[in-house]
Amino acid sequence: MDAAHFIYTVYLGFLWCFERVFLRSPSGRQRFNVLGCLNAATHQVHTITNEGYINAQSVCELLQKVAAFYGPAIPVTIFLDNAKYQHCDLVCAQARMLGIELEFLPSYSPNLNLIERYWKWVKKQCLYSRCHVDFAAMKAAILTALTHGHRRNKKELATLLTWNFQSFTNVTILPA
Repeated sequence: MDAAHFIYTVYLGFLWCFERVFLRSPSGRQRFNVLGCLNAATHQVHTITNEGYINAQSVCELLQKVAAFYGPAIPVTIFLDNAKYQHCDLVCAQARMLGIELEFLPSYSPNLNLIERYWKWVKKQCLYSRCHVDFAAMKAAILTALTHGHRRNKKELATLLTWNFQSFTNVTILPA
């Protein structure tokens, strides 16, 4: 589980030309927030979206959505980073009540959270080198990718969201 904040602004891919090119761009003051929980096996994403802020209430709402989807019969473990709004007592109590186990990842280790790779993929699909006429069009593109991405881009996501993590067993640390 993690949040992504998509800002309505210009995201250039690569631009090379002989002449200087001026592109009109939005101010970047509008932000579309997505709190998502990625199923590591099916690559389906459960989301809560807003244009304000992601907070502990948003996390509790997403936990309820995930619990309702998987039901009490399937054990659910969610891996999250150590953001304050995810680590607070309200969220931990809600998870216990719903029977969801929360595992907090070490600080500064986004490479261990699969949804970080998913957010990068969404930005590549919806924002980089794309021009959206308005904020609503950008939101629609992101929501379409979130809703249908696990079915339409199954092969691409299967290679991107692998469970291959480098582990260090029998490590010997030598003094420098």
